[in-house]
Amino acid sequence: MNEIVPPAGGAHDGRSWLTPGVRGIGSASLLADAGHEIPTALLPSLLTSLGAPAAALGTIEGISDALAGAARFGGGVLADDPSRRRKVAVGGYTATAVLGAATAGASTVWQVGLLRAAAWTARGLRVPSRNALLADIVPAGAYGRAYGFERMMDNLGAIFGPLLALGLVSWLGISWAIGLSVVPGLLAAAAIVYAIRHTPRPVGRTRVRLRIRIRPVLRGDLGRLMAAVAAFEVGNAAATLLILRASELLEPDHGAKAATTIALGLYTAYNLAATLASVPAGRLADRFGRRGPVLVLAGGVAAFALAYGLFTLDVAAVAFLAVPFLLAGTGIGAVETAQHSAVATFAPEDLRGSAFGMLATIQSFGNLAASTLAGVLWTAFSASVAFAFLTAWVSLALVGLAVVSRGMRR
Repeated sequence: MNEIVPPAGGAHDGRSWLTPGVRGIGSASLLADAGHEIPTALLPSLLTSLGAPAAALGTIEGISDALAGAARFGGGVLADDPSRRRKVAVGGYTATAVLGAATAGASTVWQVGLLRAAAWTARGLRVPSRNALLADIVPAGAYGRAYGFERMMDNLGAIFGPLLALGLVSWLGISWAIGLSVVPGLLAAAAIVYAIRHTPRPVGRTRVRLRIRIRPVLRGDLGRLMAAVAAFEVGNAAATLLILRASELLEPDHGAKAATTIALGLYTAYNLAATLASVPAGRLADRFGRRGPVLVLAGGVAAFALAYGLFTLDVAAVAFLAVPFLLAGTGIGAVETAQHSAVATFAPEDLRGSAFGMLATIQSFGNLAASTLAGVLWTAFSASVAFAFLTAWVSLALVGLAVVSRGMRR
């Protein structure tokens, strides 16, 4: 079995958690998110220029998301080996950047779909390795702050990416903008290499055999946590549904164009709230010890329950709508930070990759189920019914988290 030996003066000597390795991983998240947001934002325009119908976008995104979810599970298996997780992380960031940018040269819809699916598969593979690498760098008492920093940087990338896409399109056009997305993507890969150089070195020649390990991950506190996380993710719908809800409520008084602009402004506030909440949420998780991540996760889930409850109301005031957007943004900042911190805390070191892979898979397929079911309920009944359904699921997750927390006190 490989052992992790920290470098001299590294995070494990207790002096600091914001080490060069943590900063490197955070920078990689910012750059990678900014990079892949460019082709994501411009994908509808690219497909339209190729004469594709709207259904093509939905099919490509659905297949890509499904492959990314499956890849995250496989990536977790690969990440159980400390040596292998380094190669997967570097390869995943590099392949995502190159394949995403390559869509600029696609001349048919099937080429766009193939490249998009391949890029999202590579992106899915790298996620568990990145998260496991971060756990290698910091001591257990600083998991919350480290994952909060990484989430903050990722959210910043999500804000900068679309803005960068707009600037590049106005300057060079769609194809060049997508092609140039390779630059921040490759810089992200370089940042991961930098982080690895400041990561504890695996010692020992024994290579961990590839094995799918589900039962060990689902035992004890970690298994109960995963059940509660699954309940939450089935209620964690895509943020685009929040934008649609605001747009529909605002359109009668403001018109379609102004309503869309206001809704996008509210979504920007959502992302800013997520960015600002991530590090404080991580600090709280660290402050309360082993139960800290569960308590912070419960707080984030409660914020979602309140937000979704407010979205069930047919109130079209901008000031009113800002409240659930800010609550949901704060909630996702706390939830994502706490989920990663909790897995790093509860998972055995030799199962850390599989545990992060399981978490990422639950997140991916849970989000798909939430968005699909909410969309069906919205179409068949109303938006209020859809958000009532989401509120019920995240409330169920709160019950599950209470069970986990109660069990830990014994």
